[in-house]
Amino acid sequence: MLLYLGEGNSNILVSRSRQLLAWGVHLFTSLGLLFAFLALIAIDSHDWRQCFIWLIVCFIIDSVDGSLARKFQVSEVLPHMDGKAIDYVIDFATYAIIPVYFFYRAEMVAAHLMNFSVAIMLLSAALYYGKKNMVADNQYFIGFPVLWNFVVFFQFFIFQNNSTLNFISVILFGILHFVPIRYAYPSMTKKYFWSHLIISVVGIYSALYVLYLYPGRNVLFEAGTIIGGAYFALFAIFDTFKKQKEFTR
Repeated sequence: MLLYLGEGNSNILVSRSRQLLAWGVHLFTSLGLLFAFLALIAIDSHDWRQCFIWLIVCFIIDSVDGSLARKFQVSEVLPHMDGKAIDYVIDFATYAIIPVYFFYRAEMVAAHLMNFSVAIMLLSAALYYGKKNMVADNQYFIGFPVLWNFVVFFQFFIFQNNSTLNFISVILFGILHFVPIRYAYPSMTKKYFWSHLIISVVGIYSALYVLYLYPGRNVLFEAGTIIGGAYFALFAIFDTFKKQKEFTR
């Protein structure tokens, strides 16, 4: 069955199967909110490991749904649906609100610093999402992206929840939201796609194994997560200076 969808001065011929596939992509994206809710339940049960397992599932969904949307031309097939709006709602929950709630319930800084830390995390995230130049060339985030889930993961599981280090890193990453360094979007960057993908897979696998072992520890897999984070941080600095040199030529 074929349907005509009017948009502007043109008509788009869309098959029922393509519509169903497009709706399936939106549904797949929306599943992130269900897993986010399971992460909240885990926090209330003080099941720190399970919370981050659900958050990693959310991250994997977020990493592939954009590619699916482009493959199945979702914006053309369903022009009256805004997949980016759905994505932003879920991203803010999984990358900001839920990790900050984890930070709060796990008492990751001294009590007299908690409210200030939470305010820095949430307000900086909200202001970052308001930046019109948040993403450049569909390949880079300008300023450290809202990834408080990753920050809290490293604070709690890798660096063993040191209260002083936690507070310092909250201030640091809150500021870095607004420092114009270019951070690669791994699934969108064209030139270094495979190296970004391989490091991402290694980092995620290492993080999952760290969670599997918790509260036990394994230095090798902890190093794998640190290498993954360090790779993208160093690449961001390199790529930013490279771009600046191109502009000054």
